Amino acid sequence: MKYLVQKFGGTSLTSSQLRDQVAGKIIAAKEEGYAPVVVVSAMGREGDPYATDTLLKFIEGVNPEISPKELDNLMACGEIISGVTMVAILEKRGYKAVFLTGGQAGIVTDDCHTDAHIIEVNPKLIHRYAEEGIIVVVAGFQGQTRDGLVTTLGRGGSDTTAAALGVALNAEAIDIYTDVEGIMTADPRIVKNARTLDTITYNEICQLAHDGAKVIHPRAVEIAMQKNIPIRVKCTFSDAPGTLVASWTDNGTVEIKRDKVITGITHIPNVTQLEICTADFSDSEHPQLKIFKAMASAGISVDFINVHPDVVIFTIKDNVAQKAVKILEDMGFSPVVTPNCAKVSAVGAGMAGVPGVMASIMEALAAENIRILQTADSHSTIWCLVRQEEMEKAIRSLHNYFHLGD
Repeated sequence: MKYLVQKFGGTSLTSSQLRDQVAGKIIAAKEEGYAPVVVVSAMGREGDPYATDTLLKFIEGVNPEISPKELDNLMACGEIISGVTMVAILEKRGYKAVFLTGGQAGIVTDDCHTDAHIIEVNPKLIHRYAEEGIIVVVAGFQGQTRDGLVTTLGRGGSDTTAAALGVALNAEAIDIYTDVEGIMTADPRIVKNARTLDTITYNEICQLAHDGAKVIHPRAVEIAMQKNIPIRVKCTFSDAPGTLVASWTDNGTVEIKRDKVITGITHIPNVTQLEICTADFSDSEHPQLKIFKAMASAGISVDFINVHPDVVIFTIKDNVAQKAVKILEDMGFSPVVTPNCAKVSAVGAGMAGVPGVMASIMEALAAENIRILQTADSHSTIWCLVRQEEMEKAIRSLHNYFHLGD
């Protein structure tokens, strides 16, 4: 059985015209000899009647203290509506189709309601329908505990559903359909000559996604990478080939090569830098440990971490900065607070082992008089913290310096 997993996001399903286009892509895959397994998100975004955010806003007006378990029951409804609607369209066009919830499709999760993780996939029901020539449509973003309770997979959960099914079915590919042409070298709203990448490695797209790019969820990429299932990021509204996410296959037929050390520039705005001097706490046992345990206990996620003998530096989201500062002050620390910052990331598998990449980044930013507040790096990413008012200028400067629009 030659499976192809096709995932369609909410913006691809907002109108009857768009849903017909989606059906056309499913039928085309069927006619090409694939057994399509279609994963759908809820239709539209907040304000649209069946969007998940619309449902959440509705229930918050009834009772903002509703339990996560009941929230999952509600949030699963949007994908069910999408899936049944898509089956109706396909059957109207003469194709046999069936809808399965996440649980019916064999997606078993832990019991962390509203942000569950998949622990196994048993696609036996998908196999049964596919062997009968029936197109299977699966609700994304949801699964089921071993006790039969409905769970949802958190933001980007439909991507995760598609990747998990792609691996479980050993699919030929996982096609992620969005409202853009593919993975771009930078945000086109900021960089006018940003272009669509033909190919990108799993590691690069994971880094781009973690650092602000919103085209695909990094958890989905990490799952697909387990079996080297290629991911293709495509546009629902065109026939453009999109971006291939892959690495070496078992027979060596897919290889990502490029002559650029940097593949793309991405960003995360609205962060605050905290700098805490620990020198005055030398008699205290592990002041750095106390700082991070306090943040963890308060549910505050920290990022961009630099730990030195007498100084701890990290970033947090702007909206929790006041809470974090109060916690630190109550502990006796006097944090230096730099609000309204942005994390700008240069990502590229080609930078590993190449001398001078950091020097080039600093040269590009210095040419625009952009002050770097903090840096960090890995084998495929260099991160720079800048003032938010200089974020767009920094992105354009790096994009142009590394000729990513060429």
